[in-house]
Amino acid sequence: MRAVPPDPVARIRRRLPGTVSAAGSWVERHALGLVAAATAAILLVVFYFPVATVFVEAVVVDGRVTAAPLVDVLTSEFYLVDILWFTAYQALLSTVASVVLGLPAAWILARFEFPGREALRSLTILPFVMPSIMVAIGFVATFGRNGTLNTVLRALGLPTVELLFTLPAIVIAHAFYNAPLVARVTTAAWESVDASAIETARSLGASPTRAFYDVVVPQLRPAVAIGATLTFVFTFASFPIVLALGGFQLATVEVFIYSRIQSLAYSEAAALAAVETVISLGLTYLYLRYEGRQRGDSQGANPESRRRLWPSSWTLREVGIRTVIVGYGVVILAVFVVPVASMVLTSVTGGGGLTLEHYLFLVERQQTGASYQVRPLPAVRNSLLFGAGTLLVAVPMGVVLAVLTTRRFRGRAAIDALTMAPLAVSGIVVGLGLLRGLVFGVEVLGTRIRVTGAVAVVAAHAVGAYPFVTRSVAPLLGNLDARLVESARSLGATRVRALVDIELPLVAAGVVAGAAFAFAISIGEFDSTIVLAEGSSSYTMPVAVERYLGRRLGPATAMGCLLLAVTSLSFVVIERFGGRYGGRGGF
Repeated sequence: MRAVPPDPVARIRRRLPGTVSAAGSWVERHALGLVAAATAAILLVVFYFPVATVFVEAVVVDGRVTAAPLVDVLTSEFYLVDILWFTAYQALLSTVASVVLGLPAAWILARFEFPGREALRSLTILPFVMPSIMVAIGFVATFGRNGTLNTVLRALGLPTVELLFTLPAIVIAHAFYNAPLVARVTTAAWESVDASAIETARSLGASPTRAFYDVVVPQLRPAVAIGATLTFVFTFASFPIVLALGGFQLATVEVFIYSRIQSLAYSEAAALAAVETVISLGLTYLYLRYEGRQRGDSQGANPESRRRLWPSSWTLREVGIRTVIVGYGVVILAVFVVPVASMVLTSVTGGGGLTLEHYLFLVERQQTGASYQVRPLPAVRNSLLFGAGTLLVAVPMGVVLAVLTTRRFRGRAAIDALTMAPLAVSGIVVGLGLLRGLVFGVEVLGTRIRVTGAVAVVAAHAVGAYPFVTRSVAPLLGNLDARLVESARSLGATRVRALVDIELPLVAAGVVAGAAFAFAISIGEFDSTIVLAEGSSSYTMPVAVERYLGRRLGPATAMGCLLLAVTSLSFVVIERFGGRYGGRGGF
């Protein structure tokens, strides 16, 4: 039996008041419910109302209810084939590529022991905090006409290639972003495979290959399916990568919604956004049901021991395995390391040699740029301020919802699904809803209420960030010894006092990791920000990267490196405190 730590309960005993006023006692007894109600109200205002606004605008035109916008989308060959089908097709290809790249990584991390293994496993969380617009910049720097790839090909006397604004570039970039997700989910499943089942199969005469297909594959299949489903959902709603590498000629649903917003065709944008949201919610619902059925089914009673990456004796089979690993390592370098390295290299090269001219351009733009031009310091300042504002909103919301979703009560599953809904709704849709619902204003009792500028951006960022706080804190809360709380309650502590003095201190690492996720997501958020940004008061580093990319690659990569530095700090915090609990891979 686990020993009950004395300090938290002792702290409760010391802090229990001798007398408490009736009003204070009532507030303390109902504090959790009051905070939960406030959280629900915020969620209603900044998420469900904006999303509902999008659905309303899809069926209301000029004050009249009509199904015409939805009918146009669902019956138009252009929308069905050129937009929706292409979106699903590129998501399917991206999912296949992510699985193909992610599974070997899971195999290596789960089955082999080598120096740096834990560091590599930790790096699978990087894409969860790495802004997607920065990934796009890295691929432009790699596959552009004058990018790293073509520079190497010219040096070797080989013909150059044009990969930008092609489907392969989008698929490879999506694989960069989502293969670590597949690897992260599958590694955990692979490490829980029961070695005794494999030994039993071998003792019955099965070959190693047959034992793998009959014993290991069935236990990995659920994890692979979960990773593939999540990847499909994420790539179906991908925006910055497609915008930068595909442009409007390879427009997905997200890119076309953005183009309609720019053209002020809000009814058309809303109709398309409504269709996309229904599809994403449906896919997420199927994922959650499947993931819920698989939860707790892992074996793990007798996991296989890992082998050394470089064995002491080399057989023909061992040579073949290591050759495959080395070949996979080369592919990993090309897909995962080269784009980031190309971005950094492009930011410090120009005119045939090393230079700081791109960073000096940012300094010059800051000093002499016109008010309507994108300047670096306001972008950095806004990103940091929005990140801080997101922490103030998302962390309390996420912690409260983590507490609620780890309590046993009727309807808990429904609350869990409702609070996780923002993960299934794209930032473009949330941004469009906030724009049409709160930025343009809404009439309440004869008064027009508007939420604009920084407040609207922070609201959008908080909506996207708080589920990650919940997912970072909830597993830790769920694993706490219930006797700690029972002991505190038996001493007269209220439920809130027990939560504040015992539970939260014990899950502080999860709270810190969730806060780091929230900050990193805010810093890298592009989808909703580009819809809501208003001049110099609202544009952020990701928006500045995209604006510079439309003109000059060098300054865009320089700004991308600044963005990389900020998000890398968030990664360090997550890795230090978060363990395996945070991020999309924690699903």
